Amino acid sequence: MAKKKTTSKTTPKTKAASAPSATPEAGQQLAPSLSLLTQYIGDLSFENPDAPDSIISGSGAPQISISINNQVKKREADDSYIVELALNAKAEREGKVLFNVELVYCGVFRIQNVPENQLAPFLMIECPRLLFPFARQILAQVTQNGGFPPIMMEPVDFAAIYRQNLENMAQQNNANSKPN
Repeated sequence: MAKKKTTSKTTPKTKAASAPSATPEAGQQLAPSLSLLTQYIGDLSFENPDAPDSIISGSGAPQISISINNQVKKREADDSYIVELALNAKAEREGKVLFNVELVYCGVFRIQNVPENQLAPFLMIECPRLLFPFARQILAQVTQNGGFPPIMMEPVDFAAIYRQNLENMAQQNNANSKPN
């Protein structure tokens, strides 16, 4: 048999336990948040300069080179950031270009409650990591629609790219600061 809950009428008291408030209490910080507001193709180019010969008479595996770059732009209007993920893929066989794809895939992100000194990793690692699967799919579809097998890129370690860029910048700064 279930117990009945009884209540008694008393004068209202202040709430002892309430839902978390939107403003932090002294010494507390709000949790970091990352929101993807929108994503879109910023630029897309597919060149197939020797078609249809490059598609029909294919002997031997082509050499495919892929480069990845990302860039961040702060939007003044609403404190959001545009993150651009650039993928370039070029295939060559016997010194001839089979195809060249240039894709800039963009996302508009709002990042809140992140200290200024930790903002760069969010923008240069986490944001491109979220955009990459969509850009990879577009790259595969474009190459396939161009008459070639789809390019199936492996996942990218954006943290390693970020660390490498930091090392390159540090080396550049050291080289620039040495006296001649």
